[in-house]
Amino acid sequence: MTNKMMDLEEIIKSRRTIHDFIPGQIPDISVIKEAMATACWAPNHHLSEPWHFYSLGQETKSSICELNKETLLETKGVEAAEKKYKRWMDIPGWLLVTCQKSNDELLFQEDYAACCCVIQNMMLCLWDKGIGTKWSTGPVTREDQFYDLVWVNKDLEKVVGLIWYGYPADVPKTIRKPLQQVFTELP
Repeated sequence: MTNKMMDLEEIIKSRRTIHDFIPGQIPDISVIKEAMATACWAPNHHLSEPWHFYSLGQETKSSICELNKETLLETKGVEAAEKKYKRWMDIPGWLLVTCQKSNDELLFQEDYAACCCVIQNMMLCLWDKGIGTKWSTGPVTREDQFYDLVWVNKDLEKVVGLIWYGYPADVPKTIRKPLQQVFTELP
């Protein structure tokens, strides 16, 4: 058990948000599905399992990239919009994770937190297989037109994240604050 715990600790500490993927190298969907299935063991209140995964194909990916480009043309200009469009089109794999909505605000908060756990679990499982991810919650994911493009009913589901995946072209280095800066012991 000790070796497995050490492996898990290393996976957690070494996982990074990947910004640049090796273009054209799409990981096998069976590995992605295995990671999703394992991720579903995330804690969730009353075993509600409020998450839903969507695998986005080339047509949907292109439509999202076009929508994002249109938005950026208005706010950032042609050069920035074209640069981001090209970068996004080069991202090999695209998943979408949503959370079932609820009229009960507390239940929805608990369900949303569970969906965040399922995404983290999935990203760790993928990282263990050498597959990098980036969890995006950018402005395009909040557009009404985005929901139409991904065939999600905004009244029933909320986008938790657009998850990009592939083999990392580069793994960024980072550090974390010492525990004493983020931990308080109360009497």
